[in-house]
Amino acid sequence: MQPAPALPDWVTRVGVFDLETTGVDVHHDRVVTAHVGLLDEHGREIAARDWFADPGIDIPDGATAVHGITTAQARRYGRPVREVVAEVTSALRSLLSQGVPIVAYNASYDFSLLANEARRHGVPPLDDPSPVIDPLVIDKAYDRYRPGKRTLQVVAALYAVSLEDAHEAAADAVAAGRVAQALARQFALPETPTELHTRQIAWARAQAASLTEYFIRIGRLDPDDRLDGTWPVRPTRHDERR
Repeated sequence: MQPAPALPDWVTRVGVFDLETTGVDVHHDRVVTAHVGLLDEHGREIAARDWFADPGIDIPDGATAVHGITTAQARRYGRPVREVVAEVTSALRSLLSQGVPIVAYNASYDFSLLANEARRHGVPPLDDPSPVIDPLVIDKAYDRYRPGKRTLQVVAALYAVSLEDAHEAAADAVAAGRVAQALARQFALPETPTELHTRQIAWARAQAASLTEYFIRIGRLDPDDRLDGTWPVRPTRHDERR
């Protein structure tokens, strides 16, 4: 029987982060809810904060169907989005300044959208957050040929991580953190979060290139199009600087 890999030290204290939003476009969609927390070595959340924002735009029905929050609810109970974006960014910056790695599932989505929201509202953005741990990128790198979907719900179930309230920011954030810890128990991941962060940059780029080729082959992308594999923050478009 193969011995379990030695656990890297970063497993014992990880930050977790998730957003629920008005849609899936990181350049134009807005924050609705957010969660930032801290897990111990057993996956227990030992610190946490939640935010509920009025995004300042209507929440499309499709987004409401995912996370259950309507425009009316956000306008009535949500805080000004600039305040929320500033506080979430500050919470993440504080953890990173202490050397705590931040886990986010499909991190380039959450961190890119948050950075664009920060610029939109005059908040100093997290342009180059590090170290970040992305269970989606890691799972694809270490179990590349496994068939099936790679949603958080599917991957959490695979690694025996409970996720009862999918698409609720706190539940998703904590589950992602526990999946990251499960990956570290199953695979020989880099010892330091900085080294893991650096490797994920290359893995994400290669994964996007491979998916681009596949989408072109099945006719889902034009031959001249490319998926953006920049990780963990995608480049800003010029229209987002205004």
